[in-house]
Amino acid sequence: MTDDDVVINMKAILGEKAQAPVNDGCCIYRVPFAIHKLNEEAYTPKFVSIGPFHHNHPRLQNMERHKLSYCKAFLERTQASSDNLIHYILDLEPKFRGYYSHTLEFSREELVKIIFVDSCFIFELFWKDIHNDQWSSQDKAFIFNPLVAETIVLDLLLLENQLPFFVLENLYNMSFPARSVHPSFFELTFRYFARYMLHCDGIRDLTVDNITHFTDLLRTFYLPHSREKRPCRKEEFVKHLPSATELSEAGVKFKVKTKNSNCLFNFTFSRGVLEMPQLLVEDRTEVVFRNIMVLEQFHYPEESYITDYAFVLDFLINTSKDVDILVQKGVLVNYLGDSDSVANMFNSLCKNILHVNFCSHYFDLCTDLDDFHRNPCNKLKSTLRRDYCQSPWQTAASIAAIILLILSFIQTLCSIWQVVRQ
Repeated sequence: MTDDDVVINMKAILGEKAQAPVNDGCCIYRVPFAIHKLNEEAYTPKFVSIGPFHHNHPRLQNMERHKLSYCKAFLERTQASSDNLIHYILDLEPKFRGYYSHTLEFSREELVKIIFVDSCFIFELFWKDIHNDQWSSQDKAFIFNPLVAETIVLDLLLLENQLPFFVLENLYNMSFPARSVHPSFFELTFRYFARYMLHCDGIRDLTVDNITHFTDLLRTFYLPHSREKRPCRKEEFVKHLPSATELSEAGVKFKVKTKNSNCLFNFTFSRGVLEMPQLLVEDRTEVVFRNIMVLEQFHYPEESYITDYAFVLDFLINTSKDVDILVQKGVLVNYLGDSDSVANMFNSLCKNILHVNFCSHYFDLCTDLDDFHRNPCNKLKSTLRRDYCQSPWQTAASIAAIILLILSFIQTLCSIWQVVRQ
């Protein structure tokens, strides 16, 4: 090969392959190795693959025939035109690749098949979940078996296991005649996840236009409805916050915040009382936090509110004793059973996570708590209450002892005065 051939080949490579691998709509990301290695299972689907990243995973191949079955059932039930759906996907396919952070090693035909089958599977899954009176024996035995159903829900929330929300929504709307009455795809989606994950009834006033996929939907649920209501950001970071044990010893009382309890910003600290939204700590809690936090690392680096919340909990929880205090006050509900497991989980969530800025509300809260903890008067009052006023009888005995001490002191002074006068 001559020098000229090398130059020509290099130019050809640059012309063909040196194209931007992602576009402005990129929203589905591979988890970085440094984070992925901390808990590989938290980012890998266990039952069903959605989208291209995990499509060829050996463990998930058994679900492919179930996905095809549900895809066929959806098309037959809705009388949707598969030709229209496939043509839409074909037109979208070149741009679709740019929604993923890594190169997709699939042919055009393979990628279209993945989008088509996975989308229709999701539509039928959500519909059947609501219409449980129409479950077949196979539905009850497998897909909607409680153990499998819970696992599938969690799989659908994994960051690497997503299809863009607008693609799903457009395909869903194309599947129904113009005059047909059917729930919106957003309503169907919300009702599905609300039953398993969100612990609430009814549709919240979320902005559908800003939701990129299911992981993003879950993140949005935990934030204030409107962007205008979200706290501003600071370039300063919390350097230290006493643990729950240290705060308790300084006199801080923990209390569950009942109003707007789904919003993670709903922390208030006043007159020594820290009110916090209750958090259920379950097997899936770590998976949910980890995937949302990675999404924020890439997609919301300057609005990483869930990451901020995890950092605050990481400060508050260092040991099992901290967990026990928060559980006793109802702030945490520990379904893991072992307090050490809960402490280890929160202590590992923020490893290899970077911060660009910090939520001003959390920053001010942490500053107030740290100031309260440093005040020696608060520690003294807390010690007195803890050592001498734990029960009504102990309080009464302590008061009686103080009165007796004062009377003894007065008597001593009187005796000294008598001696001096003589």
